[in-house]
Amino acid sequence: MSSTLSARVVAGLKDKILAGDLAPGAKLPSETELVEEYAVSRTVVREAVTRLRAEGLVETQQGRGSFVLAVPEASSFSVEASAIRTGADVRAMLDFRLGVESEAAALAALHHRPSDDEAIREAMEGFVRAGHEGAVEADFAFHLAIARATGNRFYADLLASLGPMMIMLPRTRLGDAHSMTDATHVERVQREHDNVAAAVLAGDAETARAAMRLHLGNTRRRVT
Repeated sequence: MSSTLSARVVAGLKDKILAGDLAPGAKLPSETELVEEYAVSRTVVREAVTRLRAEGLVETQQGRGSFVLAVPEASSFSVEASAIRTGADVRAMLDFRLGVESEAAALAALHHRPSDDEAIREAMEGFVRAGHEGAVEADFAFHLAIARATGNRFYADLLASLGPMMIMLPRTRLGDAHSMTDATHVERVQREHDNVAAAVLAGDAETARAAMRLHLGNTRRRVT
């Protein structure tokens, strides 16, 4: 119950901070004032202030009270291709993708909708149609379709920010036998995509997670 009450206090104070009614540097109302305003106990007020402090919205100064901090500006996550310079950088990116996309595949299996199913199938067909020249873009389209099928915009936003270079960069560290101009390799990637898609469309989260981990793990091993 106290957590629900403190959440109400937190929400009210956050609204005031974000609206500018409590500007950076302003002192929060006293405990007594907050107790009266929100009709809660002092314990609830202290819990709410602790949560605001944990979120970086206020700081408490001993003997003076709690003060509003400047709200951090929104920032978008992006990785420039130029920032990935070495083989170690490429491997680190693949390790990052392994964690994110394996879980995305599992979530996609649980939350995909008919429109997602259509997008996944279209991406798979696009990979077949693309041939060698368009394989990188088609490969990326498949991974993005899986991310969107999670129903969680953060997965889709993250992959969109990485762009097709997340596919291209590992290829620059591989030999000709693993390039998107090698028919055998393209067929191998296609089979791995098929396994991921089949599990997602069947709603099998564990198999989808394992299939995506195997797919990206194979790339990781080839780069190594």
